[in-house]
Amino acid sequence: MRKLRLSPIEMAITRLEPGAEIPAWAWSGGWSSVTRTAGEVSIVHSWEFTAAGGRRSGPWRMLTVEGTLSHELVGVLLELIGPLAAAGVPVFVLSTFDTDQVLIPSPRLEAAVAALTGAGHLVVRPPAG
Repeated sequence: MRKLRLSPIEMAITRLEPGAEIPAWAWSGGWSSVTRTAGEVSIVHSWEFTAAGGRRSGPWRMLTVEGTLSHELVGVLLELIGPLAAAGVPVFVLSTFDTDQVLIPSPRLEAAVAALTGAGHLVVRPPAG
């Protein structure tokens, strides 16, 4: 069983061309991730910020695995992705040094929560208000 915390904000995923400068809005909104490869620049950021010059996907909701995960663990994402795949819920996955984040399309959030809780996971929603 994994404990997952649902972010209160909606997220966007933006693709910029390879070699693009990282725009200032990428660092706004409290949570962001920037990945640069030879073929693209991907930015996960708060939905409220407009992605000028890029292609934006979303809105998404983010579930974060609670706690610090050892780099020796095997199958953590599979425990989460398996039930979501079975429920037909698409995902976008990010990992940080400490933990993993699974982004779910906002319109599919309730189906995702049902699939995850049905698989024995606990989803903690943000406080109302």
